Amino acid sequence: MSGPVPREPSEPARAVPEHPDERPRTPVEGSHTRHVKTSDPYAPREPDADLPELISRLTDQSSTLFRQEIELAKTELKQEIRTAGRAGGLLGSAALAGFLALLLLSFAVAWALGDIDALNPALGFLIVGVIYAVVAGVLAMQGRSTAEEVDPSLPHTTESLKEDARWARNQPR
Repeated sequence: MSGPVPREPSEPARAVPEHPDERPRTPVEGSHTRHVKTSDPYAPREPDADLPELISRLTDQSSTLFRQEIELAKTELKQEIRTAGRAGGLLGSAALAGFLALLLLSFAVAWALGDIDALNPALGFLIVGVIYAVVAGVLAMQGRSTAEEVDPSLPHTTESLKEDARWARNQPR
């Protein structure tokens, strides 16, 4: 099981056909075996490699792929959390500005109703209140548009996992 099967002396050596469209395969890092080009998808790619070596390489490559997928997911989550935090900050600022606008507009209305003849103090409160209301509206619109940009589905990780699954399904068994 560890070596090649001996051929009969009368059996001619078979040449492996080389497909003209096939690109040469690059050896896996740490691999010292020779790759055989063939158009047969079920032919061994490395006939000199023994089973324990292949299993070891498969395990190493699988764990590397898994670590890379985890890193991609972590990077995407960090970006989405940062965007969600920015949206939350803008919405919190809008809430504070809205509260101040309500407070100052309430003072302005109260002052104007209480002192209709003298418009100067009431007009000052009203102007400041309107400014705060405009600021609150702008912050709320920015916060809302930023919140709509948050995509919790991790599109890059999802696509990468789908590509891995397609690749695995297309491998000869």
